[in-house]
Amino acid sequence: QVQLVESGGGLVQAGGSLRLSCAASGRTFSSYAMAWFRQAPGKEREFVAAISGGGGKTYYADDVTGRFTISRDNTKNTVYLQMNSLKPEDTAVYSCARARGAIFISTGQALGTIQYAYWGQGTQVTVSS
Repeated sequence: QVQLVESGGGLVQAGGSLRLSCAASGRTFSSYAMAWFRQAPGKEREFVAAISGGGGKTYYADDVTGRFTISRDNTKNTVYLQMNSLKPEDTAVYSCARARGAIFISTGQALGTIQYAYWGQGTQVTVSS
């Protein structure tokens, strides 16, 4: 069973930055794409960003492009989400997920929750205005 544990959430003012981490168990971390999703109160879970197993391909939702950066360190079984220029509308529980495969054909494919087999519990990010 794969376990995903997020950390790094917290309270930050608008315009500030946070870096989220997701540590994964298992020995084949680099064989799978990873992603971050978020869910705000009363809203559906939405795709934020994804990265291929080798780290060479990244995919972003339109509203975080240019502000958020996803990366991974396969030697540490960890994926990161660097969030800059945060806005109050970024407030949500952020969860990481492990994909069923190593890479996506497109961002459109990456944003589908059916593409992911394992999910973390999430970490709260709150951006104050």
